Amino acid sequence: MPRIATIGVYEFDGSSFIRALDTAGVSLVLDVRQRRGVRGPQYAWANAARLQDRLAAAGIGYEHHPELAPDTAMRELQYRADAREGVGKRSRRQLSSAYIRAYTTEVLDVVPLEPLVRRLPVHGIAALLCVEADAEACHRSLVAERLARRFGIEVIDLMPGTPTEIDLL
Repeated sequence: MPRIATIGVYEFDGSSFIRALDTAGVSLVLDVRQRRGVRGPQYAWANAARLQDRLAAAGIGYEHHPELAPDTAMRELQYRADAREGVGKRSRRQLSSAYIRAYTTEVLDVVPLEPLVRRLPVHGIAALLCVEADAEACHRSLVAERLARRFGIEVIDLMPGTPTEIDLL
């Protein structure tokens, strides 16, 4: 069964992020962010140019897929739900039903995923990248779920703090 990973930026540092990708056998990162930057010096390594340089040095490919990114109006739906729940983007644990509906109808039901599936690596696996630490708090989980349901792709979520093979040595 083909596999795909999901990974966020939050709670990783640059080294542990690459280590997580490497341990999982990721050979291609599929960046599904609209804006490929992250605020704050702690995550400067994840801004587009720096991230691409870091991935290239690790022998990991990179593709930007803005067609799978939520637009500003969709993100605003989620921010309003976050405000009602009293959570911030970095502490969110799930997506709102309004956001899920909007993302599904405006992106997943419109953007053909077959070209993406055809580009999945033969050696290694691809990883859907966004910023949230928890995949369930991010649209990448919706993309991954659609890929699993439509194409039988197994999904693994790479989470910060999960021991890697290097940590276990």
